[in-house]
Amino acid sequence: MINCIKVETEDQLRQAFGIRLEVFVEEQGVPRELEMDEYDASPAACHHFLVLNEEQCPIATGRFKTFEPGVAKMQRIAVLKSQRGKGIGKHLLLDMEQAAKNLGYETSLLDAQCSAEVFYGKLGYRTISEEPFLDADILHVRMSKSL
Repeated sequence: MINCIKVETEDQLRQAFGIRLEVFVEEQGVPRELEMDEYDASPAACHHFLVLNEEQCPIATGRFKTFEPGVAKMQRIAVLKSQRGKGIGKHLLLDMEQAAKNLGYETSLLDAQCSAEVFYGKLGYRTISEEPFLDADILHVRMSKSL
């Protein structure tokens, strides 16, 4: 049974960073300086989440921040390559959406890599950007969902 937790400690935050560095920096070639930002300064700087497997090892992560009043922006959603295709990303995102809803957010917004647009579409997101755009040299689309 996997478990999605809200990051509360520096150690948990470091575990989340480890997943992001492996997926985004090593696998996808995103420059490290673009991957980390001010929302990574501490567990309280943003709403960070970590998915742990049965052995309590971290296998996925994500975060959300306030984009504008009532709108949560989901970001940095990453699942380790060995764990993909098992529903972990879906579990993580649904838990993040519920946490945002519990805090009073009404809308979830995200910038999806084009390769993941279908995945997010299956979870109820609709594409709202006119054209794909580059972020860290990877094509993305902006997507939205009512919570």
